[in-house]
Amino acid sequence: MSEPRLRLDLTVRRLVRRARCGTLATALAEADRDTNAEAGHPYASLVTVGWGTDASPIFLFSALSDHTRNLARDPRAALLIEAASRRANPQTGPRVTLMGRIAPCAEGEDERNARRRFLARHPGAERYAGFGDFRFFRMMVERAHYVGGFARAVWVEGPRIAPPAPSVAAIAACEESVLAHMNADHGEAVDLYARRLLGRREKGWTLAGLDPDGIDLRRGSRFARLDFSEPVGAAGEVREALVALATEARAGRRSPNRRPGPAVSKALKKNKKPRNTKKRK
Repeated sequence: MSEPRLRLDLTVRRLVRRARCGTLATALAEADRDTNAEAGHPYASLVTVGWGTDASPIFLFSALSDHTRNLARDPRAALLIEAASRRANPQTGPRVTLMGRIAPCAEGEDERNARRRFLARHPGAERYAGFGDFRFFRMMVERAHYVGGFARAVWVEGPRIAPPAPSVAAIAACEESVLAHMNADHGEAVDLYARRLLGRREKGWTLAGLDPDGIDLRRGSRFARLDFSEPVGAAGEVREALVALATEARAGRRSPNRRPGPAVSKALKKNKKPRNTKKRK
């Protein structure tokens, strides 16, 4: 594999933190008479997902769902996250399978953090998050299989994927205050992030999440992800990273590690500047 081993953890985190849904594989808890499927048979379902500050997957499950009943019997699961299905040849796109065990979040701080981060990415879920049969769950990742394209596959131990624990703690401690400050006092900069660095046309974006690897932006139900050029591990580094993004946006520059918008992507392929899409009067 050509990915440098030291950067593989960051590559995986950048891939998964962009995702709002994935494919969850569990084992059937009991036989299905209608389909003759035996207990233990693999069962895949589409699930919405959020991500902890440490990049652990967070879910909101109903006790009535098949996958929730399956997990109650056997907590082992696999979650596929991919950015390949929209490519002309999906086999050339990146994807990762996270393997581990899923359990309900512990009551208290863990559940509050999971709720806040999940609903920041899926605001529409708030209307049923308080129902009695819904609970927040978290996956403890034990192993991951990353595929970056043809002949680019590698297994990674789960603990290697997460950012350093001190960085996770420091960013989690300052996240809410940073979001409140940026949205209250620097809304123009947030719009610049979305429009200049991510190719989004609309105004009115807000910061919805912060972690060691970047920021989540939201406009109503729309979501966007922006990576820092390098991971951060302290409140002071967060400020420096946000200032650097604003400077980059005002200068009209882009870091090569960030995903461009459609017009920018086409222009980069042709090695030209993006065209002005507005019609001349």
